[in-house]
Amino acid sequence: MDTKDHQEFLSRGCKCAPQPHARQLNVFEHSCNKLDTFDWLKDIKPPDGYPVFDIVEVRFKNSRKEFFRTTPDLEIETGDIVAVESSPGHDIGIVTLTGEIVRLQLKSKNINPKTTEFRKVYRRAKISDIEKWVDAVRLEDDTMLRSREMAWSLNLDMKISDVEYQGDRTKAIFYYTADERVDFRELIKVLADAFNVRIEMKQIGMRQEASRIGGIGSCGRELCCSTWLTKFQSVSTNAARTQQLSLNPQKLAGQCSKLKCCINYENDCYLDYLKDMPDTSKELYTKRGKATFQKMDVLKKSMGYSYEDTPNQIVMLPAERVKEIIALNEKKQKPDDLASDAFGIPENNNKTIDREADPELGDSLTRFDKPSKSKKKRKKRKPRGQRQSGKRSEKN
Repeated sequence: MDTKDHQEFLSRGCKCAPQPHARQLNVFEHSCNKLDTFDWLKDIKPPDGYPVFDIVEVRFKNSRKEFFRTTPDLEIETGDIVAVESSPGHDIGIVTLTGEIVRLQLKSKNINPKTTEFRKVYRRAKISDIEKWVDAVRLEDDTMLRSREMAWSLNLDMKISDVEYQGDRTKAIFYYTADERVDFRELIKVLADAFNVRIEMKQIGMRQEASRIGGIGSCGRELCCSTWLTKFQSVSTNAARTQQLSLNPQKLAGQCSKLKCCINYENDCYLDYLKDMPDTSKELYTKRGKATFQKMDVLKKSMGYSYEDTPNQIVMLPAERVKEIIALNEKKQKPDDLASDAFGIPENNNKTIDREADPELGDSLTRFDKPSKSKKKRKKRKPRGQRQSGKRSEKN
């Protein structure tokens, strides 16, 4: 199996390309596949006489997963390649979940198994089914490239990001992104004549496109949307302000050109910490002068203030110390200094930051960009003959 086949079938949860004339034992396994699942109820046996749940979860390409109903005489296990009902014809997919874990999965997605009509699982995939499926998968990359050329020739403002063939090779789904509404009726006719299949167009967003294509994030790991994240929540700049992040689009945007989803992961933690922090709009008055708020470290519960006469020098104070000074100011009292030993706070706990001496610690948007170091000029060496003659003269 070549590398191209490995990448194509990896998006469908396969370790390798299926072999039509061999047992499919090592095709499916839990690894770094997209949206991989783990059945944590597989070792728990149901009570005697308890009916087996007749709905299974089947995955197709990338993030597409659907639920299908099985018949009592059909025994299906996780990892089986099955032929399922589609419109029209049938599709080929891999079973990812079976048993009681599927009931919990339906509950998490607010799907009622009693009132919802599910499509059927026809059978385990036969040799002829797998052969057609493998041939159809190998056509997807070439179909996507040719369809992009056709859309460009028709002057359509759209991008076809992915193509998925149905298992019986009778239908192809084209996933595209577009900023505005696109009239692709002429494109459907051209695609149908070129590929002799039924065409279905699906518009997806920028985040869905990144989840289907995949990639490596700035953290060095695979994208969350292509590995485990299934629901996209809106990310606002308020979450970035809460976490004291610089509002730089180049640092906050992901591969989808939207705000990174991971900004929401720790936002609730920051909001809880900010409840105990004092009001930053209040100024601190000491005998030395008035100090204004400059920056904050939420997780360390420390706040930075600077005097009016030295705005470039920031004094980091614990939040409790700031509350003490505010309480004294309300009583019309002033401490000697921000970091006074009279209040039981040693000087070692108060760090002074000089912006001019260390500009990377300031609030500049480019504080993480290290300037390139200038190379030192090397001295020109003399030719080899002149160096040897010089050494001989010294010896003489």
